[in-house]
Amino acid sequence: MNAVRIPQPVGRPRSRPKRVVGDKGYSFDRIRRWLRRHAIGAVIPQRSDQAARHRGRPLNFDREAYRRHSIIECCVGWLKECRRVATRFEKLAVNFLAMVKASIIQRILRILFSDRA
Repeated sequence: MNAVRIPQPVGRPRSRPKRVVGDKGYSFDRIRRWLRRHAIGAVIPQRSDQAARHRGRPLNFDREAYRRHSIIECCVGWLKECRRVATRFEKLAVNFLAMVKASIIQRILRILFSDRA
């Protein structure tokens, strides 16, 4: 988290994201405290074993933001379908980025020219 640099239109890049999205595996008090101390919103669903012992006001959870993160998960899944990208045959970062771009172009063409659409 300390290495994040988010470019801004004016001024220096932000070093902290506004929100972090994670699945139930990241639902720990220690993680939530760290995010709260650093003024980062947590979009993490509560585990079922935590709901029973949680007292007080319920945890804030933005369902729409959590649903939008599935777009990224699907994109990573599509990239893993490409064996060359998944096993990282390319050792140089420039070549690897080129293969990622080629894989995304291939995916877009497959969607655009699919006979199922």
